Amino acid sequence: MTHHQARRRGASMRWLFALSLMGAAALSPLPAAAQASPRPQASPQPQSAPPPAPQASGPELPAADQLAIKNYTLNEDVLGRLLAVTKEARAQNIRPQPAPDPAKVRNLDDLASYAVGGDAKLAPLVQKHGFTPREFLLANLALMNAALAVQARSDPNLAKTIDQSKVNTANVAFFESHQQQIAAQMSEGAK
Repeated sequence: MTHHQARRRGASMRWLFALSLMGAAALSPLPAAAQASPRPQASPQPQSAPPPAPQASGPELPAADQLAIKNYTLNEDVLGRLLAVTKEARAQNIRPQPAPDPAKVRNLDDLASYAVGGDAKLAPLVQKHGFTPREFLLANLALMNAALAVQARSDPNLAKTIDQSKVNTANVAFFESHQQQIAAQMSEGAK
């Protein structure tokens, strides 16, 4: 893979996980305001991960939302629909939203509304693939959190930021068994 392809693949991964950046705090043992250090974005292959993104600071998601993220179960159907949304969003030139003002995000519903509200083409695309905005966000968060948990195994600094009690081990196993499929989809977007 050329350097240019790796950069484009990283951009594709950012699209898939862009909606998840704020919600990743659900895995962290620290209050969001205390997490000032950069955190790498998830990538199926940590050696080609994009540069670290600054962590959002602000209030944590409510406990019920954190539990909803942990309890969301990834499966073949969900992954297929997530990848389809990602592929079609790229084809329609839908760009990820910048991180919202954390003070305006009180819960997952606020974050989901913000995430799909930035481009008029995204909400119908999400709906076309059988997701509500909230479920689309939950699926993205579950996938990203599983990716972060896998990446943390080889990154001691990242591992220190993850609260293992909030990790869904079934989703981690699912991510590991589909890592090549996810990487292939993201590489396809780099072409």
